[in-house]
Parts: sequence; structure tokens; C-alpha cells
Amino acid sequence: MSEGLSTLPPQLQEQIMRLQQLQRTLQVVVTQKTQLELELTEINAALNELEKMKKGAVIYKSVGSLLLKTDKKSISTELKERKDLVNTRITILTKQEERSRKKVEELQKKIQAKLKTTGV
Repeated sequence: MSEGLSTLPPQLQEQIMRLQQLQRTLQVVVTQKTQLELELTEINAALNELEKMKKGAVIYKSVGSLLLKTDKKSISTELKERKDLVNTRITILTKQEERSRKKVEELQKKIQAKLKTTGV
């Protein structure tokens, strides 16, 4: 802890540390959600391109460092399943983000109120 924190009451110090932890958790959730939203954009773009392709077109999918030949139907099914999973995870992370933001705001208000009463 910094010197400024060490002059505060122990309970307030703990609340500030908890606030910092909550803020880090919130940042992780937001980062994960952003990554999933980018993945969802890529999936949608791939599905749009698949729709434009003719029935007998040759399609390859990337598996590690390999490109494997696949058919339109199976890759489309695979992408739609992945899209559903990503959408579900985004929904969960959105709810988690909302809860975390609310907790952060509540704790910030409590800390500010205590700082006013302690005269810091």
C-alpha cells in the first residue's frame, strides 16, 4: 500500500483494495466481451461469404497450421453453432459486466462517504 493509504483506517483500506480488485475484474470481463464480439463479427462475415458461394464451391477451413477441405453445409453448421455459443457467452458477460459496474459504483460511493467523514 502507498503511504497515503496507510494513514486511513484499516476498514477503509480494505474497501479501497476491494474496489481496485473489482475494477480489475470488470476490466477482464470487458476485454473478454470485446474479444467475443470481434469473433462474432468474423463468424457473421464468414457466414455471409458462405451464402454467396455456389453449391459446389471448394471450401477450406483452418485447423491449426493446416487448411482442410470441407463442404459448405458442414462448415456452415459449425459456424452457426459457434455463433450461438459466442452469443450466449456475450449475454453472460454482459450481465456480469452490469453487476460488476454496479458493485464498483456502490463501493465508490461508500468510500467517498467515509473519506468525507474521516476528513481526508
